[in-house]
Amino acid sequence: MTALRPAPAALAELADGRWYSCMTAELARLRDVARQACWRHATMDPAERGACAPDLAALFASIGEGVFLEAPFHVAYGRNLSLGEDVYINTGCVILDTAPVRIGSRTMLGPSVHIYCADHAHAAEERRRGLERALPVTIGEDVWIGGGAILLPGVIIGDGALVGAGAVVTRDVAPGARVAGSPARPL
Repeated sequence: MTALRPAPAALAELADGRWYSCMTAELARLRDVARQACWRHATMDPAERGACAPDLAALFASIGEGVFLEAPFHVAYGRNLSLGEDVYINTGCVILDTAPVRIGSRTMLGPSVHIYCADHAHAAEERRRGLERALPVTIGEDVWIGGGAILLPGVIIGDGALVGAGAVVTRDVAPGARVAGSPARPL
């Protein structure tokens, strides 16, 4: 696994969960770097790309051996994303990593799974100013997230849990639990 790298100043400021403006020039530049890396990952010949395009993998906070990212894949920054060993991310997944996102070893994400860390302001005037806060998302080891599931800011998915296809996860999921629905509830 590659070592964690220090985040740029703009991303380091997001880590404490305080409200910030997502419309700064530095954050826009960092999103553009990630957008370009995702585009290259999606448009490379799979034989040349391998499991993950090198410049996309280089963005991540850490990446374990055996990680496989299907294309297309989208990440907001990449610099807050940590992937354990043998993680599989299916096609069409979106990870908006304004806060740390940790995905444990041997975890699999089905197609079109979305992980959101940004919690936007509720007042329209504050949203116009781009106010949001970043809440981390943690997914344990040996987890299966079914296709089309959405994980909302701040949730923790315990080791060995199963999240059903199309679920909207608004609360933590206990280790070994199975949840489904919108909002996700234990089965």
